[in-house]
Amino acid sequence: MEQHSEEPPEHRHRNILGGGARAAVFGISDGLVTNVSLILGVAGAHPGGGFVKLTGLAGLVAGAFSMGAGEYVSMQAQRELLQRELDVERKALRASPEGESRELVAIYEDRGIDPTLARDLVDKVMQDPELALEVHAREELGIHPGALGSPWQAALSSVLAFAVGAFLPLLPWLLGSGTAAILASVAIGAAASLLVGAGLAGLTGRSRWRSAFRQLTVAAVAASVTYGIGRAVGVGVS
Repeated sequence: MEQHSEEPPEHRHRNILGGGARAAVFGISDGLVTNVSLILGVAGAHPGGGFVKLTGLAGLVAGAFSMGAGEYVSMQAQRELLQRELDVERKALRASPEGESRELVAIYEDRGIDPTLARDLVDKVMQDPELALEVHAREELGIHPGALGSPWQAALSSVLAFAVGAFLPLLPWLLGSGTAAILASVAIGAAASLLVGAGLAGLTGRSRWRSAFRQLTVAAVAASVTYGIGRAVGVGVS
């Protein structure tokens, strides 16, 4: 009887610590919801196709750079905060290696590791300063020294993703105007919302239908409210 050795199943994890993926997903979603709401809100007042086009372009450019700047500042601040904590831990390892060793041993013992095994493991870790910093940072602070996130990557991803999301509902106004452009913006916005929601579900492993419907609902509510306000204001002005 043949025996087949079973290979352990392979699995790979995506790198989600750099900030780029999160910024891209949030950026395209925000760009879509923001600009479809802005365009329909202005279109509801019936000011003319040229004005709606200008508003949509301004929303795209201003929103993209605002998102990029916000991502850069927030990621840089987070990175500097984490680096400060790493510096504190690095100094503590130099000033009191034995005290830091006892602290790490206690952490492992609290997790159920045999005290002798925990002590041997920590002794080996402490022989390498860089490894010691990495392990202490991970166990005490919950961070990895080499994965603090990239502010520039997050900012660039946010700018590009927001611009793509904001461009989609603007496209009909670059080609036309009036009711046809309004209906096209609604259709494109709805289809793009469903795709963004489904794409997000692909990253998170959640239900595609639920995520797509949630994204569509958010965009629809925002666009409906702004369109209603624009129509009310437009009627009042005229």
